[in-house]
Amino acid sequence: MNKKETLQYLDQLGIEYEIVEHQAVFNMAEMEEISLPHPEADAKNLFVRDDKKRNYYLLTVKGDKRVNLAEFREQNDTRRLSFASPADLKEKLDLTPGSVTPLGLLNDQKHEVSFYLDEYFADQPRIAVHPNDNTATIWLNPQDLLAVVKKQGNPIKVVGM
Repeated sequence: MNKKETLQYLDQLGIEYEIVEHQAVFNMAEMEEISLPHPEADAKNLFVRDDKKRNYYLLTVKGDKRVNLAEFREQNDTRRLSFASPADLKEKLDLTPGSVTPLGLLNDQKHEVSFYLDEYFADQPRIAVHPNDNTATIWLNPQDLLAVVKKQGNPIKVVGM
């Protein structure tokens, strides 16, 4: 799904969101340069794979957090992890670098990517994500986001990171 299709899908599901269109951003530093509301809801997304390229994971954490992949591996019993390639990102989620978002899981027709959400967002009123395009940010309730991913059929875990 592209941005338009993603927003239409959220509308069909009756999910409320706030949207701001902006220049393309490719990392958290560039996001900080844009004046956006709700900075406490900023999320950073990491698309990683195991060393055998058999398992793929989308990790969504609070925007200012650093993720230690070795610790994540130990806590979640995975093989050794590294960042997936842009080609893997395109193949699995139909996204480009800078556009990584949990809503990209809507493009994962084989349900191959496991979604790990930072427990920080579990009791927050909103989370900021791209709608499959890095020229907009939407804020929605994290429980609504989890419901969308669950409906899609991807494995979900809410974990401390």
